[in-house]
Amino acid sequence: MSLIPPSIHQQEEQLKLLRDSLRIGQRSLADWKGGRMAVSAVPGAGKSHSLSVAAALAIAGYQLHARKQLVIVTYTRSAASSIKTKIRERLKELKLPQSGFTVQTLHGLALQIATRHPDLSALNLDTSTIIIPTPSHRIIRACVEQWIASTPGRYQVLLEGLQFDGEETERLRRQSVLRTEVLPSLTYTVVREAKSSARSPQDVWELSSYTQDPYQTLAVAAGLYEQYERLMRSRDYIDYDDMILAALRVLEDPGIRQHWQNLVFGVFEDEAQDSSPLQEKLITLLATDPKNPHAPPNLIRVGDPNQAINSTFTPADPVYFNWFCSTCHTEGKLATMDQAGRSSEIIIKAANFVLHWICQTWQKGAKTRGNTPQVSMNNSQLPFRLQDINLVTADDPQPDANPQPVGQGLEIYTPKDIFETVKLIEQRVVELLEANPKHNAAILVRENRQGRFLAEQLAHLPKQHQIRVYEVSEVDRSSQIPLEMLKLLLFLDRPHSPDNLKAALEILEQRGLIPAQDLNALVTYPEQFLYPSPLEPPQKPPVEQARRYCCNLLRSKIELPHYYLITFLGMTLKYSGSELATVQKLADRINQEIVGNSSLKTILAALSEIVNSERFEAIEEDNDDQYTRAKQLTIITMHKAKGLDWDYVFIPFLHDDVLPGKPWVPTAAKFLGDFTLAEVARAQIRAAVHSQYQNPDILPRIPDPLKAWEEANKLKEAEEFRLLYVAMTRAKRLLWMSAAKQGPFRWSVFRTGQTNNLQDKTPCRVLPALMHRFPASFMNYDNF
Repeated sequence: MSLIPPSIHQQEEQLKLLRDSLRIGQRSLADWKGGRMAVSAVPGAGKSHSLSVAAALAIAGYQLHARKQLVIVTYTRSAASSIKTKIRERLKELKLPQSGFTVQTLHGLALQIATRHPDLSALNLDTSTIIIPTPSHRIIRACVEQWIASTPGRYQVLLEGLQFDGEETERLRRQSVLRTEVLPSLTYTVVREAKSSARSPQDVWELSSYTQDPYQTLAVAAGLYEQYERLMRSRDYIDYDDMILAALRVLEDPGIRQHWQNLVFGVFEDEAQDSSPLQEKLITLLATDPKNPHAPPNLIRVGDPNQAINSTFTPADPVYFNWFCSTCHTEGKLATMDQAGRSSEIIIKAANFVLHWICQTWQKGAKTRGNTPQVSMNNSQLPFRLQDINLVTADDPQPDANPQPVGQGLEIYTPKDIFETVKLIEQRVVELLEANPKHNAAILVRENRQGRFLAEQLAHLPKQHQIRVYEVSEVDRSSQIPLEMLKLLLFLDRPHSPDNLKAALEILEQRGLIPAQDLNALVTYPEQFLYPSPLEPPQKPPVEQARRYCCNLLRSKIELPHYYLITFLGMTLKYSGSELATVQKLADRINQEIVGNSSLKTILAALSEIVNSERFEAIEEDNDDQYTRAKQLTIITMHKAKGLDWDYVFIPFLHDDVLPGKPWVPTAAKFLGDFTLAEVARAQIRAAVHSQYQNPDILPRIPDPLKAWEEANKLKEAEEFRLLYVAMTRAKRLLWMSAAKQGPFRWSVFRTGQTNNLQDKTPCRVLPALMHRFPASFMNYDNF
């Protein structure tokens, strides 16, 4: 007769069943016995599911409770909600209380720590406002103006650029470029890069002494950063990095740090490839045992460096997670989840081929350049971590794992032009979704303008074939409506302000209403642009079109009541769908606030408050499956597609100038040289952080501007190829890829109907290699 109570027998059986339900690679996560561990997972490997099972097993095995919890952190609220639900389901299966854990976003966790100790964190949400700065944000613009006023010497050096003849019109144009483009972008980039690595303005000042730079880019950046911090404090603003820094200030106190560490049993981090050094420092501190601070922390970091696709516009860099994996590997604490049941075998083979082909090409390029010998280039220096996606076993519990391919499974086309591309996609989508109405499809694009073009061309599908077309970027555009309305109304209020005129022209250009052109040249003399005298030479057609739009907007101020202006502007910008509903909601709210006191000034004041508070929400659908409904064709960017999958995935317009793209310096800013200051500063700060991350005692290595620009372009190219890899691995049954022989010179200047403006295009270099490796996938053999 057993002395063990039956309930313990049952729980042990349930724990074993739960653990055995995982794949081989996933079980190492479930078998964790404390300490530090890295888990490198391939796309479709079931990271979130494995993490939830491992969390449930840890909660049960270590009998965790409200005063000793497992902390799971991720980077979005939706991901946190999903993981929390999965852990609760696992605990329910084990008949355990729904406690012993907490799931939070990393910033939410930091804010919780900081607000509990406002005296130490210097952060008080009752008086502070959280903002999300962008290059066009008023706080960024304000710090640029203050820096120019306080540092005229450095500003003059930038104004003169490589050479300057003193001509007044050119001086005014350069001023506009620096004030509205170059310096705001530099400020935004440097603040994010520096703060995410715990670098203060003074630290950036010191870094500037380690490089030879005629513009002293890092010194300029440090001054802008200093102004930014001063303005943020004076207005009681905080950004998301301030939350992490505030939490770390709190944890510097030994007693409080020990209190929080006693509450935390360990930390599981999801999507660790998107982590910054500052974030890693916070979770490592929390996961450390206060009784044995020199022992490895109870920390599991799960991620996929091959899906790191945010490092060119956020401080995230896959090199940090790769280094963490290398450290764990030397300790025997690295696990790999390499089995995935999402995609058909041919799609997995194609993704693996692209990964290895790009790495081999990268190594050959490095050897040719004489930078890094092929044999010594390690995993962290390559665009990808060298790990293949493997098929699951025949007894895998996932239903329909590694499904049978549809058609060839991988199909590559070279249509005549982008219009023929749309016809081919339409034909294939109709054929597939009418035959399989429970399946779904998506078109993944690199740029939003590509998505808008496709949505316009496929708008008839719902009526003719009952196939829903959902363009995701339309919702994104709706969130910008209050700011767009504010900028246009400011132009109506003060049309002769160069800043207001340029902001209005930018909106018209972004919405595709006027041709792309050098806007700085137009706003140098606003009166001359808007109302040219008979003695002025005739304006070029693009300039004349822009002038007519602006003059028509100005007429509306005279001919319409003020409370109709927002609605009129929405119609003028040719809003559609949810955008018009958002415009009406915005207009109704403002009209309620200014009732009895209607004027353009009061409208501007009310709209400014809405934009500044950042609390206005666009009207959109709220469904968990809005991206992946049955018999729906979703048009979505590759970036937004991460974490999703569809039965059939179409990736058109794969041209070399779009993916990976080429180094590009705006023509208006070329007086500074063949590089952009923001990217140079980013590369220089990142180089310093990398060199001191593993060895804090060495002096930072800062590349000169041209070398930094080269490094920035290598970073971008590597990320673009990872983006393609992510897009390919979204497909379950069919991966359809194409590169039209003719396409727009640039999508930013393309307008539907301009078929005569198409140019010969070079395919993305991956496509010929794929067709050579999988010849049966090439669906229209001819001269490529």
